[in-house]
Amino acid sequence: MKAATPALVTLEQLGIDYVAHTFDHDAAITDDIGYGRAAAHALGVEEDRVYKTLLAQSENGPVVAIVPVNTQLSLKALAQVLKAKRCEMVAARDASRITGYVVGGISPFGQKRMLPTVVDESAVLHTTLFVSGGRRGLDIEVGADDLIAVLHAMLGAIATASD
Repeated sequence: MKAATPALVTLEQLGIDYVAHTFDHDAAITDDIGYGRAAAHALGVEEDRVYKTLLAQSENGPVVAIVPVNTQLSLKALAQVLKAKRCEMVAARDASRITGYVVGGISPFGQKRMLPTVVDESAVLHTTLFVSGGRRGLDIEVGADDLIAVLHAMLGAIATASD
């Protein structure tokens, strides 16, 4: 494996069990179905077990939202969980600057600073789930409980059906 990402370093330092899965990142497929769904297909994993890490902004600052790749983030629901007036998506270039990761490889672990995090409540239906490992072509399989605990995350119904 290439050099460890901040996400892998963080999990190692915390003693969290995980499995790193690498796959060929195919830009053509990604353009059609998105990074997360492409990862699910490349890994042969159900899409509802692969979660994408998104960045939103509330009046209180940036927030991380983690939802299954086969869903969309409900900004209204996210704002309700955060008790904020509203949320909006952060521009891709700003998401990279805030997290320290490239878009398509933003991991919830090892970001530049710990941000408030909300995980879709569906995560607890899975023993393990997959999130980005900090670069395109790398996903981390980690326990749902560990994900929530390490990130000090709130749970909420923040995902809606994809179009």
